[in-house]
Amino acid sequence: MKYMRALLTAVLLVPLLPAQAAEDERPAFGHALTLVHLFVRIAAESETPNQSLKAIDEVLLGRNAAANEAVAGLVKEMLADVPSQHRATIAAIGRDLAAVARKNLNVPGTAAASVSISPMQARKDLTAIGLTYHDSKQFLDAVKRNDTVAAELFIAGRGVDLSARDFWGRDAVDFARSNGNERLAELIARNRPAER
Repeated sequence: MKYMRALLTAVLLVPLLPAQAAEDERPAFGHALTLVHLFVRIAAESETPNQSLKAIDEVLLGRNAAANEAVAGLVKEMLADVPSQHRATIAAIGRDLAAVARKNLNVPGTAAASVSISPMQARKDLTAIGLTYHDSKQFLDAVKRNDTVAAELFIAGRGVDLSARDFWGRDAVDFARSNGNERLAELIARNRPAER
């Protein structure tokens, strides 16, 4: 419901933007409109909340070409007057915000927790970032460095033993808890096969 309120607010505020924006030669306004239109269309075309959340997740993962182009153009316009030494930091903040937004889509106990990607897509995503979907050591390393995105892809890819342990006998749940990432620890524990 909060998502719909935010979209409605965004749509209602667009006509209030200064008329000068339409005459401005900078395309930032057009990029912003593209993004608003994309999210409104997702809300309008989705038949269930899970479909909306899955589509939003696809946007946050960078799998929507129109959104990628609009964000890139908007960021380019926003950073045009920013000194180059600050651009990398601002870009890192943007990536972190997208990661936080994606995490919030998968908070346990919410409707979004059931949103997931297919094992095949997770395996493709892992391969795209240089990881092997069936390598338990890489899975443990991802959890150890608190790389929640990679760890979630390993879980969704269903190619690793989620109970795997390192040389010292520590498992992924131990690493997640030592990092203070209780949400990831619960996700790993919940997806493990039942012990016999």
